[in-house]
Amino acid sequence: MKTEKAIFACGCFWGVQHQMERATGVIRTTAGYIGGHKENPTYPEVKAHTTGHAEAVLVEYDAEQTTYTDLCKLFFEIHDPAQTDGQGPDIGPQYRSEIFYLNDEQKQEAEKVIQILRDKGYEVNTQLTPATTFWPAEEYHQHYYDKTGGEPYCHIRVKKF
Repeated sequence: MKTEKAIFACGCFWGVQHQMERATGVIRTTAGYIGGHKENPTYPEVKAHTTGHAEAVLVEYDAEQTTYTDLCKLFFEIHDPAQTDGQGPDIGPQYRSEIFYLNDEQKQEAEKVIQILRDKGYEVNTQLTPATTFWPAEEYHQHYYDKTGGEPYCHIRVKKF
């Protein structure tokens, strides 16, 4: 097994985690915070817009079963990349659409996927940002929908690929 990591932010991390952890080849997911200036932020701090962090999901996957490109495509299918500062009912900069790339190869792959979408006429406002420290969210946020039995608002609405 060849384990790789990816970090995606596109709305509330509960739904993103729920969708990503069901993808082929995904080994583990962790909800958390990234992209801000405060070490070890808490949910109330991120929600209050005092840290600059986005709610995001760290995805660990088996690169022999899936690809970074496939995960990027899923990322774009479970949210509206045209929407800025939020997704659906979740409004605020912590819910922005952003890919935190871990190396130049991931950046290039994400750029290719974005270009495919733009060539198909989709508006994409997703930011591409070098990954900084990923801070795991509090335990009560991990695998939220599995714990509560609820359903996320983010789901594959339109097959874009």
